[in-house]
Amino acid sequence: MITNRRIFVLCAILRPRVFVFSFQFNEKGERDAKSIVDPHPDAHTLNNLPSNRSLMTLTILKLGGSVLTEKTNVPTPKPEAIKRCAREIASATTPGDADSSLILVHGAGSFGHPQAEEHDSPDGFSNFGITEIHRTVASLNELVIGALIKSGIPAAPVHPLSCVVADDTRIVEILTAPIAMMLERGIVPVLHGDVVMDRGRGASIVSGDQLVTYLAAQFGAARIGFGTAVDGVIVDDATIPLITPATFGSVRSQIHGSDGTDVTGGMLGKVLELLNIDMDSYIFDATKGGMVARFLSGEELGTKIAKL
Repeated sequence: MITNRRIFVLCAILRPRVFVFSFQFNEKGERDAKSIVDPHPDAHTLNNLPSNRSLMTLTILKLGGSVLTEKTNVPTPKPEAIKRCAREIASATTPGDADSSLILVHGAGSFGHPQAEEHDSPDGFSNFGITEIHRTVASLNELVIGALIKSGIPAAPVHPLSCVVADDTRIVEILTAPIAMMLERGIVPVLHGDVVMDRGRGASIVSGDQLVTYLAAQFGAARIGFGTAVDGVIVDDATIPLITPATFGSVRSQIHGSDGTDVTGGMLGKVLELLNIDMDSYIFDATKGGMVARFLSGEELGTKIAKL
């Protein structure tokens, strides 16, 4: 017997609009069709089913690789730090609450940067290099997911290699529909810095920092935080409380990268990413107990990167 089913069929892509027909089948096998006009003519169709802007309150938290891993040339996690961050996330959020959503992004640390440096060459990454880099950072993602689930957070991995396209190291597309659907169910998507397919280079490294700013713009995040291993942006041994586009030029030369191997730009790279989005964000020390929970509870911590 044919039961009620709904099927979406992409019928035509006609700029500036994309038409999608939704067929509703009844018990007799009859169908009614209606068209849905994509309100974002320049976006990929799948990224707009469902609408990304339907989320009520979204926080995007990025935990740096230096918070979760040791600064070594071999993959070495910090198990207690991973568990602590997971517990703090659980204490400051309501698991399964779709009205107050969280996207978690984490850096690769020693699970990605040394491998990316090892496999890089003038000809780019080899196929086996791509798989090795991804396999290694995915193993860290699995540890983070496991800690979140044990703390009562319904978390699921979203691997950028499978959903991100870059062009000369910059993200040009993310398949966001599955992420939006996870958020609507109250699932916490967990992304990470990764190797991705690149139109210009074949493959390239996309940082967790870049993922945060792209997703924040796509979803209209209400709050953005970068949990690092320092108190914020440090200049002359002091934390700068506020950076704006107007003040950035005076401190840029004094903002340094990170210790150890980092192929994604360090602290300067983070500030540059955050200045590119039209929303406030915070860089704070996530190695200190309670800081992750305090950020998720709404406190202003560390350095504030203010919008125009």
